[in-house]
Amino acid sequence: MIGADTKIAGMRVFISVDMEGVAGVATLDQAVRGGTGYARAQRLMTAEADAAVRGAFDAGAEEVVVNDSHGSMDNLLHAELDPRAQVVTGSPKPLAMMQGITEGDAVALLVGYHAAAGERGVLAHSFSGTFREIRVNGAPVGELEVNALHAAALGVPVGLVTGDDLVCAAAAKALPGVRTVPVKRAAGFHAATSTHPSVAAERIRAAARDAVAGHAGLECPPVPDSLRIEIEFSTPLACDYAMYVPEARRLGGLGLVREVGSTEDLIRLISACLHLSAHATATVAARR
Repeated sequence: MIGADTKIAGMRVFISVDMEGVAGVATLDQAVRGGTGYARAQRLMTAEADAAVRGAFDAGAEEVVVNDSHGSMDNLLHAELDPRAQVVTGSPKPLAMMQGITEGDAVALLVGYHAAAGERGVLAHSFSGTFREIRVNGAPVGELEVNALHAAALGVPVGLVTGDDLVCAAAAKALPGVRTVPVKRAAGFHAATSTHPSVAAERIRAAARDAVAGHAGLECPPVPDSLRIEIEFSTPLACDYAMYVPEARRLGGLGLVREVGSTEDLIRLISACLHLSAHATATVAARR
């Protein structure tokens, strides 16, 4: 391990932190602001983010940027993080879960991630509960795949993914050389067998250190020249609202399709559809 005070000039590390994949988090009551378990989940999320930050600095990072990537994106308890870290907080953000990543970053670390919609993972979904499935060039994708694809477009490899066993398996399949830390085993959408938070933090710090130290040996997955995105919504009304997106085409009652020219536009399209379809959900709730 590089000495604690040793820095590698110019080495910048990006960390995207979600909540559903954190050790000890298993229910919506924990993951949704206002739930009785939310404050506890905030602390658990912050502890895992801090572990990744410290691991990156252990490996000689000069700068570490942490993007709060869950829900309203203002969950991390900033005062409890390593003071050397910079934190991107609040929403909406132009690049959502990947806000803050740059072309010059050495490596990206994805902490607290979860499986895609339709999988049997803990709190599995793809960006929003209003999306039943997202496909890029015909292949089903979740947040892991979309965000890793954007990192790859910038030439930044993903060196670490943490979360439940399912998202870690997906990462190992999709990302060459990635390290994974499965902090819990999914027992259902609302259930998991979890590692103790202190043990999870210890493993994440060590894996982050190794991922950053070994970033030169990582490869980025190929990025297609053109991207065709299909989104299947949970209700026709959600799709109705999403059809306000310019150049989007309808696929039956629940689907939308559109071509985009970059991973940045891919993220922006998903975010636009997320907010439009969320308005549909709010509209229905208000009329009941």
